[in-house]
Amino acid sequence: MSVGRPTVCAVNAVQTYRYLQPSALRPAGLDLQTCGGPAANPRFFSGFLTTPAAAAAGLLAVAEVARTRYHQPVSPASLDPVVTGSRDRLRFESFSGCCGVYARMDVVPAGFDGDIVGHGTTNVDVNPPLREALARVGGIEPLHVAVGPDDLTVSTLDDAVVEKKVPLPGRWLRGFAEVHVLTAAFEPRAEIPAAEAAAFLRRLPGANDRSVLWAVPAGRTLRLTSRPTPGAVCLAGAGRLAALRGLLRHARTLRVYGPPVRAGSPAVASTWELDTGALRLSLTLSPEPYRGFSGEGAALLALAGDEVIDDAELVGALLSWDPTIDVAAFADAAGLPDDRVRAALAQLGTAGRVGYDVADGGYFHRVMPYDAGRAERDNPRLVGARALVERGAVEWADGHATVRSGEEVYRVRRLPDGAYTCSCRWWGRHQGQRGPCKHALAVSMATAPAEGPA
Repeated sequence: MSVGRPTVCAVNAVQTYRYLQPSALRPAGLDLQTCGGPAANPRFFSGFLTTPAAAAAGLLAVAEVARTRYHQPVSPASLDPVVTGSRDRLRFESFSGCCGVYARMDVVPAGFDGDIVGHGTTNVDVNPPLREALARVGGIEPLHVAVGPDDLTVSTLDDAVVEKKVPLPGRWLRGFAEVHVLTAAFEPRAEIPAAEAAAFLRRLPGANDRSVLWAVPAGRTLRLTSRPTPGAVCLAGAGRLAALRGLLRHARTLRVYGPPVRAGSPAVASTWELDTGALRLSLTLSPEPYRGFSGEGAALLALAGDEVIDDAELVGALLSWDPTIDVAAFADAAGLPDDRVRAALAQLGTAGRVGYDVADGGYFHRVMPYDAGRAERDNPRLVGARALVERGAVEWADGHATVRSGEEVYRVRRLPDGAYTCSCRWWGRHQGQRGPCKHALAVSMATAPAEGPA
């Protein structure tokens, strides 16, 4: 993931990393170099990791996801992970080059002994020599780590700047919003001990497998099946869990999270989390190996309300680097109902300002320099829906809405659960699995007459 302010080009942005020196494991400890965010090269933490081997394995896993394309693997991706310093923890995040796997390592208070000296989100350099060094970290003695350069480094290494430029695709940015909106609906589905987790992961298909499986709790382990049942968790492209294996020997438990499913449910996203007690490493997988999170459409309805941008500004002013955002407390402070606060958080998520932690069951604050307007510019369906509303293309009659788009007229109905159906070809192909079509979005934005449909 990338935090430095990108330079926009015709199609994609270009991300420029400027590190004062390469990150390295030195005799004095682990120096992680940063760039972008609240300063050119911010410093967030100086202290000790209490479980260095586990932390090294977790950081390697996050870095591995950042450089991997799981669908049609070709050349490695080149985006660096990011780290967020909040009040009581460090969060390292990355997104795969194919946009289908989101990784995060949360170092909780038991995992470090030191001071978080700054708050914010920044890129962190994890280069090939550092990866080799991290793979050799062992022992139980605490390891000193610095996240960001000290004042001496800033003043003496101006001539040693490491600079690289990498593309920053729009679909990669959109994945931020989709991941946190999707995972906000997840619930814990299973928890198994580390030994059983290791055996379960060994039984999984290899890296090239593209099948969609379902994991069902079975005593102290998980059983795989080819069909969904209530309580099951989707596991699509099981080889994408490979990054968890390095942390297994340090873990206590494997927890699995997912949305509610029933017999006949389509493939859905899921989160798989190893917990060592000092840190948590989670991988969130897209519903199918070929599907990136950027196209799921989960954030679109939340972004469609006229008041959502104003609400996002109000809620955004309340963010203060709390590791978990209390929606009810924010609703009271902002004078808004809970659902509008959640919609505002979805809007802020598209700007990279919040994420969602399934273990804590809450949002967390981060700041990445993407303006909130990109939520619309990067969602063609939302742009198309607003254009339809502006043209007066939505009409109400006989308990349903119609939308005129070009020469075609589409019939849109709202279901009791708040979802929409549409007679267009796109909705017929996806049946709501990829979010609403632009016609349904237009209907959700338009105001129905008092006697019309809800």
